Amino acid sequence: MREKIEQLLAEVEQLAAKKEQEIEEIRVRLLGKKGTITQLFDEFRDVLPEQKRELGQVLNTLKVAATKKIDELRTILDESMDADEPQYDLTKPGDRLDLGGRHPISVTKAEILSIFNKYGYDLAEGPEIEDDWHVFGALNFPPEHPARDMQDTFFITEGENPVLLRTHTSSAQVRAMETMKLPIRIVCPGRVFRNEAISARAHCIFHQVEGLYIDKNVSFADLKQAVLLFAREMFGEQAQIRLRPSYFPFTEPSAEVDVSCNICGGKGCNICKGTGWLEIMGCGMVDPNVLEANGIDSKVYTGFAFGMGVERIAMLKWQVKDLRHYFENDIRFLREFDTVV
Repeated sequence: MREKIEQLLAEVEQLAAKKEQEIEEIRVRLLGKKGTITQLFDEFRDVLPEQKRELGQVLNTLKVAATKKIDELRTILDESMDADEPQYDLTKPGDRLDLGGRHPISVTKAEILSIFNKYGYDLAEGPEIEDDWHVFGALNFPPEHPARDMQDTFFITEGENPVLLRTHTSSAQVRAMETMKLPIRIVCPGRVFRNEAISARAHCIFHQVEGLYIDKNVSFADLKQAVLLFAREMFGEQAQIRLRPSYFPFTEPSAEVDVSCNICGGKGCNICKGTGWLEIMGCGMVDPNVLEANGIDSKVYTGFAFGMGVERIAMLKWQVKDLRHYFENDIRFLREFDTVV
């Protein structure tokens, strides 16, 4: 029995394993219920009394050596695995994650839409790539109108009905008049494109929200009231508006709408060009030719339309003096709106 123990001690010193499964097999083979060392302890009961003291010490030494060797193999295996994998301290506090915020243009657009939704306007949208009919033809733009020129419009194809990037969301109004039942009361938000020089007040890409209301007995007074309600909802009860005569091919009569400049308090600044007023939208009564072109009897129905630039509204709302900030993705600028809801 002593020779068997000494032989096992020598084997234990030479044990090696590369996988957890191999280590477990060694443990079961030596220390399991039917393991070699366990069986030696069973045989130890039959040893003569005068031999028990000596063999007992050697047998305990074997069990301790086997247990220690198995622990060493597990430690070596864990260290080799840790060297190949990143270290994680699960007791440390987690890293702070910077959450994104809503872009000021998105915030402003959502507020505009919520105001008109409160007054019964439905949402209507259309494609950014449109044909000439929906952008110009159905809106009473004559063939020689300067807006059709390459200097103002990004054309994609040429021909009798060319494809282009829409210059206004009025094209969505045309699609609404073609498909919706009367009366129509809608707002059309979206991104538009114009071939213009980029400056503090203009950009080749910007966002619009346009509105359209068609029903029987709609008047210019209804239009003025709608614009005034919007201005005071957006800028506060102190907001004032003024309407200046203007011209648009799709409305008659037409007007430009100015809102009192809250950046300078009416004293004059570079945004309002020293006037104390800032132009925010164009509006007017829908031209009868537009109604007829879209299959609506102009002798029965009338309507008004308006369109505003979201960037211009946002400039007033957040007192930003250069709309180029909205497109540059400067994180220092965008972080100023983290708390905007």
